[in-house]
Amino acid sequence: MSPMLDRLLQGLLDTLLMIGASSAIVLLVGIPLALVLVTTGPGGIFEARLLNRSLGSVVNVLRSIPFLILMVALIPFTRLIVGTSYGVWAAVVPLTIAATPFFARIAEVSLREVDFGLVEAAQAMGCQRHHIVWNVLLPEARPGIVGGFTITLVTMINSSAMAGAIGAGGLGDLAYRYGYQRFDTQIMLTVIILLVVLVTLIQFGGDRFAQLLNKRA
Repeated sequence: MSPMLDRLLQGLLDTLLMIGASSAIVLLVGIPLALVLVTTGPGGIFEARLLNRSLGSVVNVLRSIPFLILMVALIPFTRLIVGTSYGVWAAVVPLTIAATPFFARIAEVSLREVDFGLVEAAQAMGCQRHHIVWNVLLPEARPGIVGGFTITLVTMINSSAMAGAIGAGGLGDLAYRYGYQRFDTQIMLTVIILLVVLVTLIQFGGDRFAQLLNKRA
């Protein structure tokens, strides 16, 4: 196996590791965050307007910061968490912080689209509020949440490529060091093709899964 093929495989594995670790955290944090934003809003089942406005403001601020600027600004925090500001695990921190509010807002939209009549019917039957969350809101919003998570994954792949250009490793680092700095068009095109294939597979799989959930609903 040629050294360049080894680098391509390693870059792909590093990118998958970055996205896999970050997306798992985004999913675990983003859905509860979206639920809090929905249920504490005006008319929500856990209405708390001050909490809703404060949390919404934090989410909006994080979403408004460009990823590269956020990554640089988080260097001290990243060092505190993982012990370094370079490499795959260092990229997981800013990727997670950037993607979580993005996904939370998309999941929030899906949760708000749930027919409020279903919530009212559940309340009329005496369901407790946490039962409404688990048995009404989340099941009805699943297709939209899956679709939103798919979009988030695609965005994270783009961000991971940018992170690679400033020392995070992965396909972005490979494209920058060997494709751009050494003017190797073949490497650049190969990385682009790998990224396109990766995005296409994720988008196709996410869309199919969302359609399956929608049919079940």
